[in-house]
Amino acid sequence: MRLRLLPVFISVFLSASLLFGGYYAYRSMAMENPLNAIVTSAPGVESANMDLSGSKAVIELKLRPDANLREIVHKITTDGASIIGQKDVEFRVTGNSTPKLDQWWSSVLFDVAQAMETKQYAQIPKTLQEHAKNMNGLQVSSEMDEKNVYIRLTDGDQSKFVILPRTPAKIGVWPNE
Repeated sequence: MRLRLLPVFISVFLSASLLFGGYYAYRSMAMENPLNAIVTSAPGVESANMDLSGSKAVIELKLRPDANLREIVHKITTDGASIIGQKDVEFRVTGNSTPKLDQWWSSVLFDVAQAMETKQYAQIPKTLQEHAKNMNGLQVSSEMDEKNVYIRLTDGDQSKFVILPRTPAKIGVWPNE
């Protein structure tokens, strides 16, 4: 019995195309597009990118300076729960940060890290407000939920957003910083 190679290759190619094309179409239409609609409808979100492959969902957000990060994360995790499923969600947040805001954040990071490590979360707003007096025009806000502490630093139309997980990372470094 002699196999003809051309029909075998064509059928393998068509089968693989249907299988992988169907998978990517399903992921795009049934997962990424609906989740993208939820993310971009959240007030304060300028743009979003996401990667839902594997066991982790990575959502990159670009936010406006007046955005409420805690509300955005809550909206995405509750409204998108059926799409995200059991995946771990990692948020990567950007604003319009400046070297001045980054330097200021670096100067208060030790005090914030100490409050996080000792679980004295009430010290975080006090520490931020105390240090903000040294920088004219800086507005700081901090919020917390059961998983994270959310910090927003605003200097005019420039902003920096930070998400600090309430359970420290195993290597001792915050993954969102």
